[in-house]
Amino acid sequence: MRRGSLHVYMGTKTIRLDDEIYERIRAEKREGETFSEAIERLIGEVSLLELAGGLSEEAAMEAKAAIRRSRDVDRRTSRDFGRRSAERDE
Repeated sequence: MRRGSLHVYMGTKTIRLDDEIYERIRAEKREGETFSEAIERLIGEVSLLELAGGLSEEAAMEAKAAIRRSRDVDRRTSRDFGRRSAERDE
């Protein structure tokens, strides 16, 4: 019985890297890992740009409002702490 084989061809690209960037990748590369594998591992995380548009307009506005409220609370807390510290020092 003859078994067929599946050939998967993945193209390659030649890119230019500054020496410093090359050395940084080489330093992060694990034993037995190709440069392609190392680069994929290093950049494989989700970037913030990929998340753009992930929230509805309403959800984005709610998040902004919550951040603003949190900052206001932080400012008031810091101000109150400063006053109490000054009162103790008097």
